[in-house]
Amino acid sequence: MTKVTWHPDTALVHGGSLRSQWGETSESMFVTQGFVYDSAEQAEARFLNLDPGFQYSRFSNPTVTMFEERMALLEGAPVARATATGMAAVTAAILSQASAGDHIVAARALFGSCRYIVEDLAPRFGISCTLVDGRDLDQWRAAVRPNTRVFFFESPTNPTLEVVDIAAVAEIAHAAGARLVVDNVFATALYQKPLELGADVVAYSATKHIDGQGRCLGGVVLCNEEFLEKHLQVFLRQTGPTMSPFNAWVMLKALETFSLRVGRQTETAAKIATFLEGHPKIERVIYPGSDSHPQADICRKQMSGGSTMIALEVKGGRDGAFAAMNKLGIIKISNNLGDAKSLVTHPSTTTHQRFTEEVRQELGINQGLLRLSVGLEHADDLIADLEQALGA
Repeated sequence: MTKVTWHPDTALVHGGSLRSQWGETSESMFVTQGFVYDSAEQAEARFLNLDPGFQYSRFSNPTVTMFEERMALLEGAPVARATATGMAAVTAAILSQASAGDHIVAARALFGSCRYIVEDLAPRFGISCTLVDGRDLDQWRAAVRPNTRVFFFESPTNPTLEVVDIAAVAEIAHAAGARLVVDNVFATALYQKPLELGADVVAYSATKHIDGQGRCLGGVVLCNEEFLEKHLQVFLRQTGPTMSPFNAWVMLKALETFSLRVGRQTETAAKIATFLEGHPKIERVIYPGSDSHPQADICRKQMSGGSTMIALEVKGGRDGAFAAMNKLGIIKISNNLGDAKSLVTHPSTTTHQRFTEEVRQELGINQGLLRLSVGLEHADDLIADLEQALGA
C-alpha cells in the first residue's frame, strides 16, 4: 500500500514523516535557522536547487516540510507550502500570481482581512478588483475582463455561510484564462475538496481546525507543481511569511486527531442547528448540513458534511444578541473558530466591524447575527447552555 492510497486517518498520522538517524517515534522539531554543508560545492548546489537538502529555515525546514507533505496528502494536492498565518497564505496565493495591470474577480462575502487584500491592498499595486455576489454565476461571467487573472472566494463564507458552486465558477475562470483560488477554512479538507472540483489553489488558516486547540498561528497554500515553481515559491522565499518549526510541530501533532475532532464537532453542530431552528428567540439559522440552507443542493453536491460552523440571528438585534452572548457559560466569546472550545462572536462588531453598515446589510450581516464555532463539549451541555442564554 502506497501513501497515495492511504485513507485520510492514516495519512494524518504517518504522512510526511521524516525521521532523523535516531529513529524517533514522534516527529522531531528542528529548531534551527540554518544548515551546515559538507563542502562549498554542496552549498553551491543547494542554492542552485541541484541538491535536495535544506539551506535556511526561511526557505524550508524539516519539521515544516513534514507538515506540508501531510497537508498535501490530506488535501489530495501535489504540493503544499506553509505560512506564518492564514492571511499570509491568502495573500501569497493571490498576489504571487498577480501583477500591475491584472484584474481580480472576488466574491463580496469575504472575511474582513481577505476582502482588504483584494479591495484595498491589491489596487495600490495597480491590480484592479471587481466584487460579485458569489452565488450568482452570471455576475462572475459579467465581471470578466481581458486582463482577469484571478478568481477568489471562500465557501462556505464567513460569517453567513453562503455556499459558492466551486465547479461552476472554476469553469468560468478557466474559460477566461484565470486561476481559481478557494479559501476552504470553514468546510475543512475533511468535507470539501476544491482541487477535485476544479480549483487551482486552496488556502487555509491552519490556526483554525488544523491546530484546533487555540495554540498556534499558521497557514498553508496547496497547488500544483507548475504554480509553485512559477509563482508561489519565489514569492514565499523572498517575502518571508515563514511558519516556525515549533508551530509546524504543533500542527503535525494536531493533524493526528484532525478527523476525530472535526468529525465530532460536526455531529454536535448538526444537533445544535436542529435545536436552534425551532427556537422562538431565533430569527434564522444557517447551517450547510441542514436541508433549510438556502443552497442546500450545492452543499450536498460539493460537501460531504456540514462542518462545524453555524450562523444564527437572534431576535432583538444587537441588544438581543449581546444579551444572549453575555448569559452563555460554556460557550466563550471569542473571534477565533475551529477550536476544541465552542466559541461565539458578533461579526458586526468584531470580524466585520471595518465595513459600513450598508456593506454589512448587503452581506446579510445583521446586528442580531452571531457566528457559532462548535467545539468538543457534549452536545447536550451546549444545547442547555444556549437554551438558558436565549431563555434569558
